[in-house]
Amino acid sequence: MATRRSSSNESAIKNMLIPLVQAIGRSGKLLYLIVFIVLGVIAYKYFTSEKSNTTTEYNTELIQQQIKSVGKLVVTEGHYSQVMTYKDQQKYMMNLISFEKKALIIINADVTVAYDLRQMKYDIDEKNKTITIVSIPKEEIKISPDIQFYDVEQSTMNPFTGEDYNKINKKVKADLAKKIEKSTLKSNAQNRLVSELAKVLILTNSMGWKLEYNNQVIGSEKQMEETIKL
Repeated sequence: MATRRSSSNESAIKNMLIPLVQAIGRSGKLLYLIVFIVLGVIAYKYFTSEKSNTTTEYNTELIQQQIKSVGKLVVTEGHYSQVMTYKDQQKYMMNLISFEKKALIIINADVTVAYDLRQMKYDIDEKNKTITIVSIPKEEIKISPDIQFYDVEQSTMNPFTGEDYNKINKKVKADLAKKIEKSTLKSNAQNRLVSELAKVLILTNSMGWKLEYNNQVIGSEKQMEETIKL
């Protein structure tokens, strides 16, 4: 379509200038002839010059701006609660004497699943009008438990120590990690990730560019979701 428009402009300029030049030539006014020839050349260059490089640069800048706006920390939050009982027993004199310690523990934990899209790597191929997502950062799971002890029973021979608290904290995080795997928190975080990346997909499609990830051309948000889950 751009070629037809250029040809049309070129023909119009020629049809306008040729009779005018011939008329001026017949009148013998050489100076006017030279001026009109110069103006004709300038007009011809203006209407027939290629503007594809400017368009490509403009498109590339738009895409880079969109990727930059997507490049942020996408965080999904969750909250978990659980109750557990901790027991430990120390035995002495061939198990004839024992000292027990125990406590009721209530845990309230805030959990976040985050994708740091500032670390996303991509490649822009201007010639083939293709954006390739090279890598998407793995999710980062952060567990912040608030552990409260109730009904604590201990003795001077078997008191609660730092080692006990470390064991409890480790067990709490392990239990919470299992709960997170069975919950919808990770899938919700992944859905938010897809929603952010879909902004790049919408822009590339609107400009006639392609978006690729994992050696596949992504044509829809659903396809992107399926590809990311592979």
